[in-house]
Amino acid sequence: MRTVVFDLDGTLADTSGDLLAAANACFRDMGEGDVLDAARDAGTALRGGRAMLTAGLERLGRPVDAAILDTWYQPLLEHYAHAIAVHTRFYPQAMETVEALKMHGYKVAICTNKPEYLARILMDRMGALDAFGALIGADTLPTRKPHPAPMVEAVRRAGGDPMRSLLVGDTVTDRETSRAAGVPSILVTFGPAGGDMAALEPEALIGHFDELPEAVRRLIG
Repeated sequence: MRTVVFDLDGTLADTSGDLLAAANACFRDMGEGDVLDAARDAGTALRGGRAMLTAGLERLGRPVDAAILDTWYQPLLEHYAHAIAVHTRFYPQAMETVEALKMHGYKVAICTNKPEYLARILMDRMGALDAFGALIGADTLPTRKPHPAPMVEAVRRAGGDPMRSLLVGDTVTDRETSRAAGVPSILVTFGPAGGDMAALEPEALIGHFDELPEAVRRLIG
C-alpha cells in the first residue's frame, strides 16, 4: 500500500510559537526575561529544545555545555506540555489534504523528532490524532531521524509498503531520512527554513498543500 509519511513541526503545523514560549519560560525561571521571539527564532524553535536553549543562553552571554542543557531540557518539556496548543496552527489545507490522500487510497503516518508523548498530546489537542495510521516520535525506537528506521516503522504501522512510500518534511534531517530509506522526499517551502529547501535537491518541492497530491501521484503512483 502506498504511504505518505509527514514530519510534524514545520511541515504539518507551525509549532514555533508554543516551543518558543516554553523556552522563554525556562529563561524566566533563570531570572531572565523572554529571550527568544517569533520573528527571529522560529527556525531555531523547529530544531528542538536544546537548540532553543543554546541560542538563548548564547544571547545572554551565559555558558553553554551539555550539563546546562540537560538541566533545563526537562523543565522546557514540562512547560511545553502544559501549553502545547496555544499558538500552534496547522498550515493551510494541511488536514484537508491528508483526508484527500486517504480518500484516494493512500495510508498516512507521522514521523517526528518530537518526543512521542508530546506529539500525541499535541495531535489530540488539535483533534487530529486519529487521522493518521501511525505516529513515530523521537523516542519510539532506539534511533531517530535521520536514521531510516523510524520512517520505515511508521509506514509499517500504518499498514503500508516501505518501498512505496515517501516523506514530506521541511529540513535537511527529513531529506537525509528519505535518502537513507531509499524513498523520495517532498520538502515544503512555507516553513521557517523554506528558502533553503531547493538546495537539498528533494524529488519535489511544494509551496502549498494544494500541490501535494499531484506530487505524491507523480512520485509513488
